[in-house]
Amino acid sequence: MKMVTAIIKPFKLDDVREALSAIGVTGVTATEVKGFGRQKGHTELYRGAEYTVDFLPKVKLEVAIKADQVEGVIEAISGSAKADGGKIGDGKIFVTSLDEVVRIRTGETGSVAL
Repeated sequence: MKMVTAIIKPFKLDDVREALSAIGVTGVTATEVKGFGRQKGHTELYRGAEYTVDFLPKVKLEVAIKADQVEGVIEAISGSAKADGGKIGDGKIFVTSLDEVVRIRTGETGSVAL
């Protein structure tokens, strides 16, 4: 089992959700987060005053899947989250091993609980 964590732009969330649904992924957790990478924030003007926005709004997606679904999930996320032509700030995908999963309601464990 694997945990795929993706950090994407907020306006790409619906596209990514639809792409994951199309390949049979049934559960996704989305969290609103803030961060920066190579973008390093940007400068804005508000009522004539200039200020720096260091942390940009992002969405963190977490998807627990069977190991044989990893490639398809990565392709679905990267294909649907990428801006036209690809740009800095499109996001990142992290894949980690998942030792155990337990469905609280039934007590099922392992890949059956996914």
